[in-house]
Amino acid sequence: MVTYAAPLDDIRFLLYDLLDYEGQVAALPGYEEANRELVDAVLEEGARFCQNELLPLNRPGDEAGCRFENGVVRTPDGFKALYDSFCEAGWNGLSLNPDYGGQGLPKTLQFVMTELICSTNLSFGMYPGLTHGACNALEMHGSDDQKRTFLPNMIHGRWSGTMCLTEPHCGTDLGLIRTRAEPMGAAPDGESKYSITGTKIFISAGEHDLSENIVHLVLAKLPDAPEGTKGISLFIVPKFLVKEDGSPGTRNGVACGSIEHKMGIKASSTCVMNFDAAEGYLVGQPHSGMAKMFTMMNVARLDVGIQGLGLAETAYQSAAAYAKERLQGRSLAGPAYPEKAADPIIVHPDVRRNLLTMRALNEGARALALWVAIAVDVAEKHPDAAKRQEADDLVALMTPIIKSFFTDYGFEATNLGMQVYGGHGYIREHGMEQLVRDARIAQIYEGANGIQALDLVGRKLGQNMGRLLRRFFHPVQGYVEAKMTRPELAEFVAPLAKSLSRLQQSTLWIAQQGLKDPEEAGAAAADYLNLFAYTALAYLWTRMAEASLAQQDGDSAAFHEAKLATARFFFQRLLPKSSGHFSAIMAGKAPIMAMKEAAF
Repeated sequence: MVTYAAPLDDIRFLLYDLLDYEGQVAALPGYEEANRELVDAVLEEGARFCQNELLPLNRPGDEAGCRFENGVVRTPDGFKALYDSFCEAGWNGLSLNPDYGGQGLPKTLQFVMTELICSTNLSFGMYPGLTHGACNALEMHGSDDQKRTFLPNMIHGRWSGTMCLTEPHCGTDLGLIRTRAEPMGAAPDGESKYSITGTKIFISAGEHDLSENIVHLVLAKLPDAPEGTKGISLFIVPKFLVKEDGSPGTRNGVACGSIEHKMGIKASSTCVMNFDAAEGYLVGQPHSGMAKMFTMMNVARLDVGIQGLGLAETAYQSAAAYAKERLQGRSLAGPAYPEKAADPIIVHPDVRRNLLTMRALNEGARALALWVAIAVDVAEKHPDAAKRQEADDLVALMTPIIKSFFTDYGFEATNLGMQVYGGHGYIREHGMEQLVRDARIAQIYEGANGIQALDLVGRKLGQNMGRLLRRFFHPVQGYVEAKMTRPELAEFVAPLAKSLSRLQQSTLWIAQQGLKDPEEAGAAAADYLNLFAYTALAYLWTRMAEASLAQQDGDSAAFHEAKLATARFFFQRLLPKSSGHFSAIMAGKAPIMAMKEAAF
């Protein structure tokens, strides 16, 4: 069993001491009741539920996996009861619209809860996570009738949701999909019906025994569809057709053909879904499905980034606990515990390097995630349209960075945790090898990380004449200029300023070279995203250091002392990686593209 306790002290520090949750979020219209007292109560109860209910089923769920029997998917023992408890407690609708049964709490709290769920049972979290994304898409794009029909049951958890995009011959290039939608006429309530036929693969939660109905959001093409992504439409295709009284009726023409046998997240059903003249309902206008599905995908990409953070946090806590207990060798400085047969391995520099790498990235990533989470709430609720646009721009800019960097480092962190355990980490008993296996998929699904890097340099950099970039560069540059003369912050602000300068230089270089040769931008993309991520973490680590320097006394002194020690490790041992990414960018495409294809 892994070691995990929800990092509530760190979360509270970020919300209240660093990011001004009360002034930024609790002051927004509709969130007045989501004050610190309520938030703390939600955090405590969420931590209790995840630690006491989700975590104990994580390893048994991985060992049992899902079973496919006669077209039916069975989740591991205990998952159905756990799902019912999860929904009855209201976690399924935590941040969803109260008009349809949700609690209407800030998205910031949903981000926090997502981390706790992913830390304790990622496979389980896939089921409500997919439903949450489907609800967001339907609320934004569905008709009033569609919302009334589907959202209350989905928010409660009686019904669940999916998104069906990928097909056997296409994943990233969805313009190649072959799933067809043929008009069937109108239903008695006037809703236009369509016959959906095709096969979708890699569908998370596509079939299971947790909910009484599953609402699939399916991309398909109408007979008159234009070529490519401009010809994609979005359809609602329920597993069971809905009767007039709102209850599930006859089985629709959609069935699971098989489930995948995967490296990780084995208790999450990943399905091949066959649509055979299934009845579906168009969401919005024809040929506008990609834009609507991106509502769900963008939320999912942020959630996937949080998956990397959640697993990395559990890996860190487990490895730190093990390093304090495992006796092996003696400290290089002389016996630290002479009364014992050997010293605990935490005395060794290399073990500490691994642990501090995990910790520094976790705490920096959590700060970045919550900074963006607050922007999500501001973008949705702020009364000033200009403020909403600024916040939305920041979210759009940071989404590919969070998805890609968090999942790359999350996989690295779980491997570092395994390294701390040594041979005991490689076997199943301690749970570390499951964290490694579960973490690997996050770098691939919801848009592989290479695609995220291309999105950043190919779309976000030039969008609206660089407006998105200004949402990051301007506040960070302003902060550096304001703090540069503070001697107590010099050890943090100076390296932040250097990293920011490299990021600005590389941004200009990519903009200039990419206009002349798109391959130059493509070759720089991954390193640019990582340089951006390290600079963003440096900005937030500087702010965290400043906040901790102001709180050196009192009951939290030990917390802030550790925060400052971790900050110094980040700046002196991790941020130097940003110069390597800068050098790689400036090398251009030649080292990558010069080799002839036949030589590979």
